[in-house]
Amino acid sequence: MGSGHEHGHSAVAAAQRRALWTALVLNGGFLIAEVVGGLVFDSLALLADAAHMLSDVAGLAIALVAQQLMLRAASYRHSFGMQRAEVLGAQANAVTLLAVAGYIVFEAVRRLDQPGDVRGLGVLVVATLGLAVNTGSALMLARAAGRSLNMRGAVIHMALDAAGSVAAMVAGAAIFLGGPDWIDPALSILIAGLVIWSGFGLLRQTTRVLLEAAPDDVDPAAVEAALLAEPDISGVHHLHLWTVSSELTALSGHIVLNGEPTLHAAQSRGDDLREMLATRFGIGHATLELECHTCIGDECRSGADR
Repeated sequence: MGSGHEHGHSAVAAAQRRALWTALVLNGGFLIAEVVGGLVFDSLALLADAAHMLSDVAGLAIALVAQQLMLRAASYRHSFGMQRAEVLGAQANAVTLLAVAGYIVFEAVRRLDQPGDVRGLGVLVVATLGLAVNTGSALMLARAAGRSLNMRGAVIHMALDAAGSVAAMVAGAAIFLGGPDWIDPALSILIAGLVIWSGFGLLRQTTRVLLEAAPDDVDPAAVEAALLAEPDISGVHHLHLWTVSSELTALSGHIVLNGEPTLHAAQSRGDDLREMLATRFGIGHATLELECHTCIGDECRSGADR
C-alpha cells in the first residue's frame, strides 16, 4: 500500500512540475510582448498587467523551486523532509502579489492626474492575447493543483492576471471608441484591488500553517469525539492537530484504553485508530501515546487548554 501511495504522489508531483514549467514558458514569453505593447501604446493598464505578470513569472519560479525541495527525502535534521517548502513558496508568492499591487496603485494615482495618450486598439489586441495565455495557464495549473498551497498560489497569480487582461481589454476598447484616457489607470486600480484581496487571503492561510494551526477542513472537536466513540477508549487528552503541508495533516495525542491490554493488543489498537483517523479525517501522520490509566488534574488538560 505504501509503495502505491508513493507512486501516486510522485505522479501528481510530476504533473504539477510539468504544468508549472509550461505556464512559466508561456508567461515569460508573453511578459516581453506585454511590456513592449505597454510602452508602444502608452498604456498603464498593460504595464500594470505586465508588472503583475512579472510577479507571475517570479511566482512560478518560486513554486518550481519549492516543488523540487519537497521531493527531498527526510533526514535526521528534517524528519518531515522539506514539506514546508511549498508553504514558504506560497507565502513568498503572497508577499510578491501585495508588493506588485502597491506599485500599480501608486502609478495609477499619478496617471489619474496626468493621463497619457493611450492607443486603444493596440491595447485591446495585446490584452486579448494575454487573456488567452492567462486563462490557459490557470486552467492547466488548476487541474494539477490538488490540495497544494504552492500550486494554489500559482493558480491565483494566473487567474488574477486573466482578470487584469480583461480590465485592459475593457480600457483599450473604451479608449478606441472615444472614451476618456483616465479609464486606463482607473481600471488598473481595480486590478490592484483584486490582487490585494487574493494576496492577503493566501498570506493568511500560509501563516496559519506556519503557526501550526489546525487545518480548516478538520474539526479538532470532531476528531476527539470520534476517538472517544471508539470501543475500549475511556479518555483522550493532550490532543494536537496541525498541518505539515497542504498534503499532510498530522496529529499527536494520548489515548486511555480500558483495562490493562498487552503490548501487542495496545499496538494493534493504535494501528486501528490511525487507520480510522486517515480514513475519516485524512490525517496522514498520527502519533498516539496509548495509556491504561486515567491521568489526574493538570496532566489531563489538552494542548488547546494549556
